[in-house]
Amino acid sequence: MADLRNNFVGIKSPNPFWLASAPPTDKAYNVERAFKAGWGGVVWKTLGEEGPPVVNVNGPRYGAIWGADRRLLGLNNIELITDRDLYTNLREMKQVKMNWPDRALIASIMVPCEENAWKAILPLVEETGADGIELNFGCPHGMSERGMGAAVGQVPEYIEMVVRWCKQYTRMPVITKLTPNITDVRKPARAAKSGGTDAVSLINTINSITSVNLDTFSPEPSIDGKGSHGGYCGPAVKPIALNMVAEIARDPETYGLPISGIGGITTWRDAAEFLVLGAGNVQVCTAAMTYGFKIVQEMITGLSNWMDTKGHRTLDDICGRAVPNVSDWQYLNLNYIAKARIDQDACIQCGRCHIACEDTSHQAITQYVDGKRHFEVMEDECVGCNLCVNVCPVQDCITMVGLEPGTLDERTGKVVDANYANWTTHPNNPMARQAAE
Repeated sequence: MADLRNNFVGIKSPNPFWLASAPPTDKAYNVERAFKAGWGGVVWKTLGEEGPPVVNVNGPRYGAIWGADRRLLGLNNIELITDRDLYTNLREMKQVKMNWPDRALIASIMVPCEENAWKAILPLVEETGADGIELNFGCPHGMSERGMGAAVGQVPEYIEMVVRWCKQYTRMPVITKLTPNITDVRKPARAAKSGGTDAVSLINTINSITSVNLDTFSPEPSIDGKGSHGGYCGPAVKPIALNMVAEIARDPETYGLPISGIGGITTWRDAAEFLVLGAGNVQVCTAAMTYGFKIVQEMITGLSNWMDTKGHRTLDDICGRAVPNVSDWQYLNLNYIAKARIDQDACIQCGRCHIACEDTSHQAITQYVDGKRHFEVMEDECVGCNLCVNVCPVQDCITMVGLEPGTLDERTGKVVDANYANWTTHPNNPMARQAAE
């Protein structure tokens, strides 16, 4: 059986599945239930500085995007950091860590961007026995208007400065949580590394308005007729998160920097994709809020079974395995030629492939052959775009098949070349032409 034990920057947990800092980790009651369900660790909901707690709205806090089957695809929230007293949280964290010494307990922290504020809270957190801290530089609403959260995460110089303070004033490992609300996520990651961070975690939520009520003309969720932008999460953000994780994992300046992957993880497969793209573990929120804490059991079983099937014994066997295969477009092999193939036995004659190709692509799929309804790829027109694969409702009915070198591409009339060639040397590239001249 695969060994799922996780050691992330010296923080040990029985598996790589942590609950992210959010309402599910707001109090001891939730966290104890999560650990009983099997979660390997939690990041406690973000703590603020000593004094009056923040005030959350007393009304709707979530907006949603659903699929056709009412499955939750994306969740927008206007929730702020914990609205519970700092010392109440600290007492509960200490007790939970005593009760569950084998589980990871991380303290998420957000205080003003002032050295004394960080210097004051770090010893209090350290006294709980927490395994590490996560610096919340990601929250895009409410707290960012107060100069915290994403307001810090969008300024690399601030990130580096705060990380340096934290490394100076605590023995605990420092995880820097990055905002996706930025042009190039590599820059804040580089700043965090320069400041001495032990790891980064990403992504935090994406600034968003999910919908507008067309009766009241108020963004959802609506509070007394008014709405606000919030943080978007859930399965819909996973592609964005995967890309940002991969960008940091393959950047020469941050290569090797430990990453805790966050963003739309709902299944074991989602988790595995983050791990092979360079994450050392994963954090989950929306899936737990949608399906409950026991969903982690499916994640654990699924990941373990997949690893057993593939012969992977430990997490180290898979972490980062896909990173070398992430490339920039300009280096993709332009001599690779693929064509779509339709399995006629599996085809249900719905015609969606034809409609998509005919109206929006390359007119490469028939609708009728010899007067009968029949969908078949015309190889002399097919560019291999795979749109038909993605719109087909029958899994594996349409597949992409690469042409062997030496065979004829009927569309271009050229023989498939076995040699690798990319855009940097292509004759149509003006920069390549200039270099040749």
